[in-house]
Amino acid sequence: MKSTTESSSLYDNLEQMDIPTLLENINKEDKKVALAVEQQLPEIAALVEQIVPRMKNGGRLFYIGAGTSGRLGILDASECPPTYGVPFDWVVGIIAGGDQAIRKAVENAEDDADQAWKDIQQFGFNENDTVIGIAASGTTPYVIGGVKAARKKGLLTGCITCNLNSPLSEAVEYPIQVVVGPEFVTGSTRMKAGTAQKMVLNMISTTTMIKLGRVKGNKMVDMQLSNKKLVNRGTRMIMESTGLNEEEAHEMLLQHGSVRAAVEAFYQNNNKG
Repeated sequence: MKSTTESSSLYDNLEQMDIPTLLENINKEDKKVALAVEQQLPEIAALVEQIVPRMKNGGRLFYIGAGTSGRLGILDASECPPTYGVPFDWVVGIIAGGDQAIRKAVENAEDDADQAWKDIQQFGFNENDTVIGIAASGTTPYVIGGVKAARKKGLLTGCITCNLNSPLSEAVEYPIQVVVGPEFVTGSTRMKAGTAQKMVLNMISTTTMIKLGRVKGNKMVDMQLSNKKLVNRGTRMIMESTGLNEEEAHEMLLQHGSVRAAVEAFYQNNNKG
């Protein structure tokens, strides 16, 4: 397997470049990422089409990864409850080395091929669950071992990687292989590879939540009202949907706890009238 993620940078003598040139060249490389993701849209769609019916039947979505990949999975998973009002365990991000590895690297954690499945089992599992392994190189033992064990137990498996035909891609049913090319700093996969992984994770979770009915029109009608900004946003959504003034919409939102519930209550009351 030829590793694109470890290929030498297209640039050299970086330390001799001035700051504007460094930024310009990083940006030039970043522009390639969205085009690489575009090439994988059919594969992303195929995976999401499998995830949605499983989640409708009580399945959950697990992301497993090490280092940057693990952190990106946790980021995507942790934003689903406040954004879509779903339970915290609908989408679960798991990182090699446990939560302490979110901030500080845990030595050799990614080399344990048996640990990811043990980590998943702490949440329980059922046949409708999906496990997506995230690894830029596609060679991380923690991730490969996790998806292999999950697949053996009958769970749906997919992956996000940035190398073609990696061991990880071969281990899953639905591989997503976003080949972004060499990193600006050789081997620094937190850059283009990380950006690609973040984009694909956004696509998977957002599309899944929309198809699970957690968005109405184009609005996050089930978002958690965890701060003043979100309460104000929710108030505006209700005003737009109902024609209520700001004070009335705000009162409805606080009374019913979500935009969806407030708007439904408004129309139920109007229909009765």
